[in-house]
Amino acid sequence: MALTLQDIEQLFLERGHRSYHGESVSHLRHALQTAALAERHGANAHLITACLLHDLGHLIADRPGTPTLRGIDDKHQYFVLPFLRGLFSSAVLDPIRLHVEAKRYLCYVEPQYEASLSEDSKRSLALQGGSFDAGQAVDFASMPGAPDSIRLRRWDDMAKVPGLATPPLDHFLEIAESVSGRVKLAAIW
Repeated sequence: MALTLQDIEQLFLERGHRSYHGESVSHLRHALQTAALAERHGANAHLITACLLHDLGHLIADRPGTPTLRGIDDKHQYFVLPFLRGLFSSAVLDPIRLHVEAKRYLCYVEPQYEASLSEDSKRSLALQGGSFDAGQAVDFASMPGAPDSIRLRRWDDMAKVPGLATPPLDHFLEIAESVSGRVKLAAIW
């Protein structure tokens, strides 16, 4: 079932206050910080939207606690795609789909990167297959959306700061609306 922007807002309002899996911020604060970093660095509206929604699969799956502590990789980057496919193009969906692989890629190309990850990101990395090897890194780098997923990943890693001020959810939902396929269809009629 495809979500609407109103559904997405409702998910953030109902479940976004929950602790972001072993981190010192909530899911909503993490999403807002990631999107704010993207906006601050001049990303386009598609990538800002991907940054806002990259972990929405966690909220949809609605698993209690910290899944990695129970040895679970919830595959949130794939789980969310059917819910967003009717609303957004590949310019939004590809960075979301690839942001976990971007972490694995960065571990390969920047050996010090893994040490900079939070404890939960390190646990999830192990569950997600660990660092890429050379062949996997080359394959990943050639995929459409890979450069944007790497940018998203870096902002994702930085978006875990308690109390950091960001624009409100409405601000980023307006940006998401500007790249929503449904808005463009509605404008035609």
